[in-house]
Amino acid sequence: MRRADRLFRIVEHLKARRSVVTAQSLADTLEVSTRTVYRDIADLGASGVPIIGEAGVGYMLDRDYIVRPLMFDIEELDALMLGAQMVESWGDKGLSQAAHQAIDKITGVLPESLQGEIAETFLFSLPSQAKPLVTIDFTGLRRAIRSKNFVEFSYKREDGKKSNRQVRPLCLAFFGPVWLLLGWCEMRNDFRNFRLDRMQEMKITENRFRDEKGKRLKDYQQLMC
Repeated sequence: MRRADRLFRIVEHLKARRSVVTAQSLADTLEVSTRTVYRDIADLGASGVPIIGEAGVGYMLDRDYIVRPLMFDIEELDALMLGAQMVESWGDKGLSQAAHQAIDKITGVLPESLQGEIAETFLFSLPSQAKPLVTIDFTGLRRAIRSKNFVEFSYKREDGKKSNRQVRPLCLAFFGPVWLLLGWCEMRNDFRNFRLDRMQEMKITENRFRDEKGKRLKDYQQLMC
């Protein structure tokens, strides 16, 4: 890794974290020695980057500091563009539009040499007839997760049996070609996964839920560990 790239990565790493980051943690992330980290931190400080801390304690970056974005290399661009295509192909209408806009923004700031590389990409993610039909408001469901609104819907199991559910929506997960909603089911009093293509007549209620121990996404993640 070029030293200039390493310095930018240190700044970005510190900017993304609110707590103190140790030199050893930075060394492990960058795959260099702590001595190199200490030297790089000193050089960044001398150049005016407001890094707070000291050797043996750890470092933080002033939250008001604006980091100039790094230029992407071709591998990073391949990953970003393919990821955006996958979202555009498999996400809901709102996500698809956002992904398309993101592609335009990424392409718009690239130098001509890299724009040519993107134009000749060999990685594609295309829509497929295997994509199950989702009839509920996918975009609305995403927003309900963020705003913590209860959702109510009718659910049809694989055996055809139907039931009405009230759920605390916690997250969405994509297991191609199927999207799953993970939530806390009030009827089952437990975590449940629901296929979006089997959900019908979904209503986003005005009632909001508060995080409760045992019913949160991180509680589910701990159960799965």
